[in-house]
Amino acid sequence: MTIEGILEHFAAQGEVSALADLPLDVLLAASEHSTLAGFGSVVTYSRKVFIPLTRLCRDVCHYCTFATSPRDLKAAYLTREEVLAIARAGIAAGCREALFTLGDQPEARYNSAKAELAASGHQTTLSLLRDMAEMVLEQTGLLPHINAGLMTAADYEALRPVSASMGLMLETTSERLSEKGGPHYGSPDKVPAARIEAIAAAGLAAIPFTTGLLIGIGETRAERVEALIAIRDLHHQYGHIQEVIIQNFRAKPGTPMAYHPEPSLEEHLWTVAMARLILGPDMVLQAPPNLHAPDELAALLKAGINDWGGVSPVTPDHVNPEAPWPHLDALAQATAAAGRVLVQRLAVGPAFARNPESWMEPALAKVVRRSVDARGLPIVDDWLAGTGSLAPIVGGSGRTAVSSELEQIIARASVGQRLEEAQIVRLFGAEGSDVDLIIDAADKLRQNVVGDAVTFVVNRNINYTNICLYKCGFCAFSKGSTKAERGPAYRLDLVEVGRRAAEAVARGATEVCLQGGIHPDYDGNTYLDVLRSVRQAAPTIHIHAFSPLEVTHGATTLGLSLETYLRQLKDAGLATLPGTAAEILDDEVRAIICPDKVDTAEWLNVMRTAHRVGLRTTATIMFGHVEGYEHWARHLLAIRDLQAETGGFTEFVPLPFVHMEAPIWRKGRARSGPSFREALLMHAVARIVLHPLVPNVQASWVKLGPTGIAAALRAGVNDLGGTLMDESITRAAGGKNGQLCDPERMAELAASAGRQSRQRTTLYQRVDELAATYAGDY
Repeated sequence: MTIEGILEHFAAQGEVSALADLPLDVLLAASEHSTLAGFGSVVTYSRKVFIPLTRLCRDVCHYCTFATSPRDLKAAYLTREEVLAIARAGIAAGCREALFTLGDQPEARYNSAKAELAASGHQTTLSLLRDMAEMVLEQTGLLPHINAGLMTAADYEALRPVSASMGLMLETTSERLSEKGGPHYGSPDKVPAARIEAIAAAGLAAIPFTTGLLIGIGETRAERVEALIAIRDLHHQYGHIQEVIIQNFRAKPGTPMAYHPEPSLEEHLWTVAMARLILGPDMVLQAPPNLHAPDELAALLKAGINDWGGVSPVTPDHVNPEAPWPHLDALAQATAAAGRVLVQRLAVGPAFARNPESWMEPALAKVVRRSVDARGLPIVDDWLAGTGSLAPIVGGSGRTAVSSELEQIIARASVGQRLEEAQIVRLFGAEGSDVDLIIDAADKLRQNVVGDAVTFVVNRNINYTNICLYKCGFCAFSKGSTKAERGPAYRLDLVEVGRRAAEAVARGATEVCLQGGIHPDYDGNTYLDVLRSVRQAAPTIHIHAFSPLEVTHGATTLGLSLETYLRQLKDAGLATLPGTAAEILDDEVRAIICPDKVDTAEWLNVMRTAHRVGLRTTATIMFGHVEGYEHWARHLLAIRDLQAETGGFTEFVPLPFVHMEAPIWRKGRARSGPSFREALLMHAVARIVLHPLVPNVQASWVKLGPTGIAAALRAGVNDLGGTLMDESITRAAGGKNGQLCDPERMAELAASAGRQSRQRTTLYQRVDELAATYAGDY
């Protein structure tokens, strides 16, 4: 039986003593493997400020130096000005979290606290806390995390609108530690049953919650295991535990436990490893990094830690004032010593930030969703798709604890094997030097398959109408009627469509790309008429036209099968189809972003049928809105599998979500596009996953901008798409990268990556720059 099986058996049977006897060396290998399976090389921390609203408390824990008496304070509570000053200092230092910590109900013990509360218009400390948290959230944007001791369901309900998360350390389930002589004697709020009840109430209130153990205060290993099982059971019931802290006791001068022995590093490692194996690979485990020597931190990571908690560049650790926070550079180095990569998180854990509407009030959910990437981790650079922002540097040096695993995945794909969904998700989760590993592998495949030329096609976009029956949440281009909605609605007549096609030929284009909204007056004959008007005006132009949605609409309105209608389109002049309307080929995502559009099976069927009748197509993905890495993986596999069946895709085109004017983003229901790390990995991972079936990977200069294109050309990309005279869809969404990228500019973009450009046809044949041949040759 595996160590996980042993743990599951004994925990289920309640045989805690058997678990407590497991030796450290047996636990460590299994716990590290479990941690890497759940989190890869990523170790998170929160950049925070520590706001000690009050240091008064009705409890008298025998190890605590945070709680004090009124005579040692100038005031029972921080003022609004003091709280705001701390928060603003945090903003200036790049913090994202405001940790409010305070004692339990000081007004129940101290008249001075009660009097100060009354003077400020509050009856309770928690009422004042709500006021302060709301102020910090509204005036600074810092996300409050609240540690306010025991709270009731009513308390959680009152504080939920002004906090991203909350916390309460369970510490222990040992009742005897509350007896006379124990560290919790005289502390009514430390009774284990009361704390478990409060943690359960947080679960009922759907609060992302932090809890944990304080080890070394007199408990036994068996009692630690009991506490971990209690946390596990609470999480199984409510799903709300965002992280579990395994904190080691530190003896502090001036306390009753000043001479109590501190737990050894080995004892801490044992408890961390046991926590990992009891709580599973997906639970975030935290240890405060300032409570160990820097050279001990790597051991904690190998034991199962994957989070360092809040680290402040501004304020001290008021609970452990004798232990300063490590400098973030030093913490990153200590993390790297264990083969891990330090990454920032929010006050709300990534698993909860990926689904904020279930765990937060709408206003907070909107802030969180707009801040994070597909993992639920904050995007910390200033790059945004479609804006022309300078591309940040990604990657790192050295190797991580998962580099060998990623190399094995890449090696499998490099010889043409189909990867599994979980393997692709691992590639997308790469951080640090592993990003470089994937990028380099993708670029080697690119060089071997298609060489060094950077290809492009001279084309013109003709978007013949922006009036559309459909309500895709990501689309800022379409209009629901002839009424202006962030720009005028229009419909080009056939003469104008033909004129633009002829003008495109005169300007050197070899292709026109025709797409539009689904106008309520359009039927299948409309699209046939569009093709005839283009063919009449520009007999030699390659017509690349009609998304699968338009094809489906045309066939349906005429009562024809897809195959019959596609043959009619081909006979009328259609040469290839754009693989747009794919967005994310997963119906879970499509139900959110485009519920009335073609579903995954329908999109694939249009492509399959088009390939069968001799029409080649592109394939696209539009990413960075509501989906996760698992959806990206499913999309890539759907494209690969259809290509293995038909061979009809000419290229794969990643399209980062441009969010600024997208309706779904304006309503607070989508992320703000992908991070640049994600955008770069999408191109590289696509090259790897689709190898060798799809030879061409295209980058959109409209979405990535010049510096983004330079990076993508080193990450497996060999094509820059079209010059796009009159590009309008990205601009409607708020993009700033212009309407035209002429051949001279294409050459400059290629040169930025040390490569040469080459004009191509739609079907990747060479083109003489001074002459065009007939559309059938393209």
